[in-house]
Amino acid sequence: MGIDFHSKDNSKTYTTRLADISWIREVKQLLPIGNVSRALDIGCGGGIYTKALADMGISYVTGVDFSESMLEGARENCKEYKNISFVQGNAFETGLGSNEYDLLVERALIHHMKDLNACFAEAFRLLRNGGFYLVQDRTPEDCVIKGDANHIRGYFFERFPKLTQKETRRRHRSQIVINMMQEAGFKNVKEVKLWEIRKVYDNKGQLLKDLRERAGRSILHELDDEELGVLIKHIDRSLHRDTNIVEKDRWTIWIGEK
Repeated sequence: MGIDFHSKDNSKTYTTRLADISWIREVKQLLPIGNVSRALDIGCGGGIYTKALADMGISYVTGVDFSESMLEGARENCKEYKNISFVQGNAFETGLGSNEYDLLVERALIHHMKDLNACFAEAFRLLRNGGFYLVQDRTPEDCVIKGDANHIRGYFFERFPKLTQKETRRRHRSQIVINMMQEAGFKNVKEVKLWEIRKVYDNKGQLLKDLRERAGRSILHELDDEELGVLIKHIDRSLHRDTNIVEKDRWTIWIGEK
C-alpha cells in the first residue's frame, strides 16, 4: 500500500501537531540561528517544521514539497505567517535560485529517495557560502529500537515484523550519508543523535485515536485496516500508562557547512 502523498484525503495528515521544543532547542544548539535570515524547508509536508523555523526568528522561510496536496495543507497550517511561502518542487530540482539561503532543512525526507547525490548537489547549489545544511532522518539502527512507554513506534515492528524489512531497507546508513555530503562539497559534517518528543498525550485514548487516523505516520499506511486494529489493541495492552504519555522518536541529524 503505502501513503499517497498526492491524495487530497491526506493533505492534512502532516499538520496535526507542532514541532516540540526539544527539536527547537537542539537546532538552536547546533546552528547559529541568529545569523539565519533565509531558510528552506525541503520536503516540508504540512509545514510543521516550516512554522518552527519561522518561530525561531528566521526572517523568511520557504517550504518546498513535490505534492500540491501537501502544500495545500501547509498553506492552511501556516496562513497566519506572513514570512512563510510555499512552492512546488522536488529535492533534485527545486527551481529556486542558487547561493541564496543561509539554512536548508530536510527532515524525514531522504529515506524516500535513492539518489542522494542529486539531492545533496541541489542543496549545495541553493546554499550561500557559509550556509548550513541540516538533514534529519532515521538510520536502520534507529528503526529497530524496542518499544516502551515513550518509544511507541517500536511497538509497530514488534507486532508486525514485516514492517522492519520495509523500514530498514529504505533508510541510509550514517556513514554513507556523511560520505556523500562530503562528496557534494559540504565541510565539517557531523552526526548527532536525537530523541525528539513527537507529541504529548493527556491520555491513552488520544494516542490510540492518533494511531487509528495514521496521523503523520507513513509507515502505518503499510497496514490494512484490520492489521491497524490489531496493532492498536497490542499497544493498548502493552502500554500500562494511561495518562501523560510523552511519545519520543529516535532520529539522526547530519549537519554540513558550505
